[in-house]
Amino acid sequence: MSGKKPYDPYESLHKFSLLWEKQVNDFIYLWTNNKEFVKMSHLGTELHSRSLETFKKNQEAIASMLNLPTKNDVTNVASLTLQAEEKVEALEEQIWELQDSVKSQSKEIESVVEVSKEIIKLTKQLKTELVKTKKELADNKDLHAELQELKFELLKLNDFKEEFETIKGLIKQDRAAEPVLTGTGSGN
Repeated sequence: MSGKKPYDPYESLHKFSLLWEKQVNDFIYLWTNNKEFVKMSHLGTELHSRSLETFKKNQEAIASMLNLPTKNDVTNVASLTLQAEEKVEALEEQIWELQDSVKSQSKEIESVVEVSKEIIKLTKQLKTELVKTKKELADNKDLHAELQELKFELLKLNDFKEEFETIKGLIKQDRAAEPVLTGTGSGN
């Protein structure tokens, strides 16, 4: 077992491919570095593109006569399909937004209806209380009128009392003065 490495076929293949690549690159460089080759390749490319264009036109003409779709037709249909899908997705998003908006508005309407019911209930209560208050006010006016009459009667009674007191005072004075008169008159 000496220091020799065992034979590796992949290593030999790798070296051979590097050598072959270098030779192919040198060969391509020689061909492409030639002005005549460049002119010929340019001319060949132009002829090839013209023939492809003519072939394309002929293919489209035959396809239109046979009523078959061409590659451009399929591309246009695919593009229209994508656009239609995008529009449908945009419409779906708008519909979802509208549904959310309708739901929120219906909730707001429900809350307004609830508030309106409360307001109607309070209005009915206020109307009932107003009727009661008007009745009480009418009763109070009647009581006030009766109190005024009683006050007037009390004033009359006070006046009568004063007159009665005056008369009573006069009677007392008359009684006090009467024994003196009767005493002189009894001796007759």
